[in-house]
Amino acid sequence: MKPPRFEYHAPDSVVHALELLATLEDAKVLAGGQSLIPLLNFRLARPAHLVDVNRLPGLDRVYERDGGAAIGATVRQSGAERDPLLRERYPLLPLALHFVAHHVIRNRGTVCGSLAHADPAAELCAVLLVLGGHVVAESIRGRRVIAADELFRGPFETALEPDELITEAWFPAHTQGEVGLLEESRRHGDFAMAGVARYRDRVALFGVAGTPVVADPDDPTRGLQPSGDLEASPEFKLHLVRVLVARAYGRSR
Repeated sequence: MKPPRFEYHAPDSVVHALELLATLEDAKVLAGGQSLIPLLNFRLARPAHLVDVNRLPGLDRVYERDGGAAIGATVRQSGAERDPLLRERYPLLPLALHFVAHHVIRNRGTVCGSLAHADPAAELCAVLLVLGGHVVAESIRGRRVIAADELFRGPFETALEPDELITEAWFPAHTQGEVGLLEESRRHGDFAMAGVARYRDRVALFGVAGTPVVADPDDPTRGLQPSGDLEASPEFKLHLVRVLVARAYGRSR
């Protein structure tokens, strides 16, 4: 299938990219393209302009600041999965990335792109939420920090303005014993029917609501009203949440 017609832009600086996003009507950011390109091909998205950020300098770094890890907008998921710093001091990220689709997808998909896409079943959105991380969004109007609990507004909907670009995501440091991630899908690489990200005494659920949600580890289904789909009924999703949370804390179920 072929995408609808669009005008392609390849800015060579962050400033140039932000100027394009501010002046073009109906523009979308292209980074990894692993979500956007299929939407274009199926005509589920019809932007007039694509702004390719892959050539922007300085956005392909993983580095530490302010007690956490900053991951730039063009860092590939496979690169973050293998990154020595993240594997040593931020183990929930490589653990979660292992569950993201398939390796060929992670070779192109970006960490920040997954957060901007805001799929309710996305592992990285739940990780950002449970750790209490944030994203840095930039526009010609300036820079702002958007906390994870303010970022996700609904299925595939965020607090980002049309002229804003996520330039990095920030995740607090943690240790292996403090975290866990479990999910249930029909096959490895499929979207999760239900999933749990754990950090100390916090859990974030994904795949069972319009956004990732923080839940009580002792009563994780309280107030939860998942929708059924072709993969699982609402009752089965609630069952999965209870089982996965129990396993995340080492409780037999």
